[in-house]
Amino acid sequence: MSTVLQPPLASVDVGTPAPAEAEVLFRVVNRVGIVTLNRPAALNALSHAMVRELAALLERCRDDASIVALVLRGAGERGFCAGGDVRALHRLATQRDPSWQPFFVDEYRLDYALHTYPKPVVALLDGIVMGGGMGLGQGASLRVVTERTKLAMPETRIGMLPDVGATHFLGALPVELALYAGLTGVTLSGADALFCKLADVCVPSHWLASFEERLAGMPTEGDVHASLRAVFEPPCNIVPHAALAALVQPVMRHFDRRNGIERIVATLHQELERDPPREMRQWLQNTLDALLAHSPTLLYVTREALLRGRQMTLADCFRMELGIVTRVIAEGDFCEGVRAHLVDRDRKPRWAPATLAEVRPERVRHFLSSPWKLETHPLVGLGAQG
Repeated sequence: MSTVLQPPLASVDVGTPAPAEAEVLFRVVNRVGIVTLNRPAALNALSHAMVRELAALLERCRDDASIVALVLRGAGERGFCAGGDVRALHRLATQRDPSWQPFFVDEYRLDYALHTYPKPVVALLDGIVMGGGMGLGQGASLRVVTERTKLAMPETRIGMLPDVGATHFLGALPVELALYAGLTGVTLSGADALFCKLADVCVPSHWLASFEERLAGMPTEGDVHASLRAVFEPPCNIVPHAALAALVQPVMRHFDRRNGIERIVATLHQELERDPPREMRQWLQNTLDALLAHSPTLLYVTREALLRGRQMTLADCFRMELGIVTRVIAEGDFCEGVRAHLVDRDRKPRWAPATLAEVRPERVRHFLSSPWKLETHPLVGLGAQG
């Protein structure tokens, strides 16, 4: 049975074209709210308006007894969510318009609300899942990936750090894998995500096409989370091989937490010079190329933030990330990284400083220091209740 929660943000029936302006769609099937990110042409990248709508919807469903769970999905066939609307943020930042900051404040509050939501949340992480999409998906209590999933936190490529709670949720990985994923921005498959504990279920993508039919017959009393898992995990599920599993040993060796960024680069160089087998050589070269192409400053900052985050609460991680993002956008490499990769597309960012050797420890400490005292932090109240 399908019902509509009143008043909906945007409600559509199956088969009815959605209004072009509706960036968040909502409907209810058997007491489960289905939330659709609806910017398929932009890979469902999050606008500030979408973040606010999602936050309002979560708040409304929180205390609604007729809703027992939520499902987050992306419109179209290409992805769940490719991140935030980086071009819009770049435009504001280059115009010295400080209104870019509320986007991050609201996005982090939304992500925190998902991590701490009192009802089960399912995220269908099919296709591309990056940046802000990871922030939403990793907050869910059931994270479903497929053979089409391409999951990553590629922020150091544009002079940013892995944020949206990544300094916390990457803590589910062994520290070496967390550093590898966060520093290089490597794209993980669905099987890789399951292997890394960044997903709970890996299913064939075609299985998700009919999930609403199964949802309609799901028991909504008792253990709703277990019932939801039965909806989304097929019988006799066969999980694809995780390519990352074969790379654990070299990742552990090169991304040892005792290795600084320059040491990681040096060990990759050294192993390449030993003429390793072709597949290993390819991985070493790709990893080295990524590190050498990304913002030198943000590699250092990201490494330190990921290590610190493993000892911090979720709320404190969001507060740390907001401070770093604020400094990076105002004073760091973000605008140049976006210009090079997403605006002019010359793929030649002019990082400042340009090399790892030129990054001074005091600059790294500056980016990691909060621009605010705790009592004036925009996220001061995060985690105070619940």
